Parts: sequence; C-alpha cells; structure tokens
Amino acid sequence: MNHQLPFGIPKPDAKLTDYVKALPQYLLPHHLLSRGMHWLARQETPWLKNLIIRFIYKKFDIDTSTAEIENPLEYRSFNHFFTRSLRPDARPISTDRQLLVSPVDGTVSQAGLIGEHAQPGSLPIQDIFQAKGRYFSLDELLGGDRQRAMPFVGGHFATIYLSPKDYHRIHIPVDATLKEMVHIPGRLFSVNPATTRAVPRLFARNERVACIFDTAHGPMAIVMVGAIFVSSIETVWAGEVTPPSRSKVRSWHYLAKQHQFAKGAEIGRFNMGSTVVVLFGPNMVNWTKDITAEHVIRMGEPLAEFNPKLLND
Repeated sequence: MNHQLPFGIPKPDAKLTDYVKALPQYLLPHHLLSRGMHWLARQETPWLKNLIIRFIYKKFDIDTSTAEIENPLEYRSFNHFFTRSLRPDARPISTDRQLLVSPVDGTVSQAGLIGEHAQPGSLPIQDIFQAKGRYFSLDELLGGDRQRAMPFVGGHFATIYLSPKDYHRIHIPVDATLKEMVHIPGRLFSVNPATTRAVPRLFARNERVACIFDTAHGPMAIVMVGAIFVSSIETVWAGEVTPPSRSKVRSWHYLAKQHQFAKGAEIGRFNMGSTVVVLFGPNMVNWTKDITAEHVIRMGEPLAEFNPKLLND
C-alpha cells in the first residue's frame, strides 16, 4: 500500500468511544505508573510473579509453543516471560538479498510514503500517516533534527503494532551498520488502535528510541516507541535506555563497523509491548503485496524488497 499524503488534513476517523478511552490518559501520571510496572514486572517472588503471568497468559491467550521455555511459570519474573526468547527455528529468516524482513511480530497499522502536505498558510512539511486525519512530523519523530531526518525525506515508512501477546524482541530487517541512537523523551499514551485514531501526533509525542543504520542500499531507521507501562526499551549495545526518563533529547554516535548486524540479528526489546516505526530512504524499497493496513506479520517474514534498480547498481 503506497499511501500518498494529500494536501490539507481530512477529518479524523475517530469514534466518540475512541475519545472517551483516550481522554483520561491525558490526566494520568504516565511515567509514575510505568515506573511502578517496571518494578512489579521484575519481582521474582514465586506466588506474585506466577499470579501476574497466569493472568496475562490467559487474558491474551498467549502461545508459548515456539518459546525456548514453553511453561510460562518457569520464568524468573513476569518481565522474563514477556521478553521470552524463541527457539532458533521458530522464525526462519529469508536469505534472499532482495528482501527486507519484518523486525518484529505484530500488526501493520500503516505503510506507505513519507509525503508532503500543508495546512493553509503554512509551509509543506514531511509527514507520516498515523490514521485518517492524523499525521506526525518526520523531523519530530527523529528528535527534531532536520539533518537527521533529511535522508528519509520522500522515503517509505511502516508502522507495526505489537500487542501484549506478541513476541517482543526486535531484529534487524537487513544487513546493517549502526550509525546513531537517539533517545527522545515524551509522554506514554497507549498505542492501541483507539488512541492511534484519537490522539494527534501520537508516535511523535510518546517517549521513543530511534536507531539510525546504514545499509548497502541506503539509510534505514528503526524507531521503538514506548507506551503506558512500556517505558523500558533496551538495545543489545547499550542495555536499558529507558527508564529513567530525561527532559532533553540524547544521542550517541558510533564509529563505522563498531556495531554491525547480520539480517535477522536481535537489536533490542520492549519490556512490555508497543510500536515500531521503520523508515527507509527514497526509492529504496517496494512493499510486498501483502503489506496493507491490519496485516498480521511475524518477525522474519518479507516486509519489502529493494528497488531492483538499486540491486543492479
């Protein structure tokens, strides 16, 4: 699905019930609640962690048949259960050099072009489609640095939502070298479909960690967006980036070849579920025919293919 952003902003497609669900979240102490969940999820007292695991396991009908440890009660804590590893054969990774694979298990909420639109009386800006009538700025998503955003102007994006029952580790879609990591502080609204429709600029308002990579075919960014109870984001090279939260954007630059990742390698995890936004440079990729809104995808399955012209260069 190549969604070309129109000029002007159409009326949001949110229902009254979406606003009713979202409104109380403006009043909640997001980070305080998330710090409480951070503590609770790491408790190893058997009766307590088993109580939490049983509740979530049944409520979300979680499948552990492909996990390295199938019995949910054998995990040391709820967080160990939630970030469980899978068996090596559980997510086959395509070796086709033309294909980029999904970095996560989840549901594609949107995929398309990073387009240009403008409200009357303002200059056009590069925006990403969130939901009908909802957009967020590419610059803002990446921490407000225009130079950082420039390689993705006119490029492509995919937004993938991870539900509580999904696998919560994040993998690299293609061979890549880490260039920069950016921690952008913000709120922690829920990222479920209702709040996505109701809350303006949701993914550019929530706390997030943006990882910028170089690939053989152009720039790629993987943005890990936090949410209520999901303020803990880890990477394999830096450990736990959040919490604690900060008031200013922080960035780390890496030397060439310092952190190289082979396609399918783990790069991070959510300590609870959330959303990943993947960005590619202009004319870099074409979506596979199945990548449309509400498409359920697993890590390692084809997400896009490189533009054939790039492969011939």
